[in-house]
Amino acid sequence: MQEKGIFDRPAEPHELVPEDYFAEIEPGSYFPKEQALEVDLGCGDGRFVLKMAEHYQERNFLAVERLLGRVRKVSRGAKRGGLENLRVLRLESLYTLEWLLPEACLDRVHLLCPDPWPKAKHHRRRLFQRPFLEAVVRVLKPGGELLFKTDHTGYFEWSDEQLHEYEGLQRLDWPEEAFFYPKTDFQIHWEAQGKVLHRLRAVKPD
Repeated sequence: MQEKGIFDRPAEPHELVPEDYFAEIEPGSYFPKEQALEVDLGCGDGRFVLKMAEHYQERNFLAVERLLGRVRKVSRGAKRGGLENLRVLRLESLYTLEWLLPEACLDRVHLLCPDPWPKAKHHRRRLFQRPFLEAVVRVLKPGGELLFKTDHTGYFEWSDEQLHEYEGLQRLDWPEEAFFYPKTDFQIHWEAQGKVLHRLRAVKPD
């Protein structure tokens, strides 16, 4: 039986619909197997998280996206692929980290090409800053990682400085072939123009 969401619509296949959006959930209860959990914040069209879930069957993945059309696309992609280790949540990224997920429940957090808000007057809207980092540390397990990519040089420099000033995470090297990490459609398009994405990787100390 399909559940109803906050807008009283039938849930999509593989969509995670909390009973209460103002209380913490137990994310493991939404997956058939209890295993390591990763979150993709602002999953977009889902290319990245679908490939991750297919490749890493021994891990669970929660894709967070606020736009309904994208939620539907990723949910249906998960159904077509038979990806029982993938669920999709329609919600804002920071709210999910601060209020919905319990402490120390995640093994990795992925943030790929968020809105860079390039104008100086809009920098306060950028996701990658101290409140976000504090929320990431709250939900990461000890030894858990944050992985971030952006095409915007100014946003990368901003994020690098934010990370440097924040004591709760330690910077890690991220060699190109360190582990399987599929490219988003945006990254493929960007690199086709001869450009590269900047990336940051950090760990929550044990």
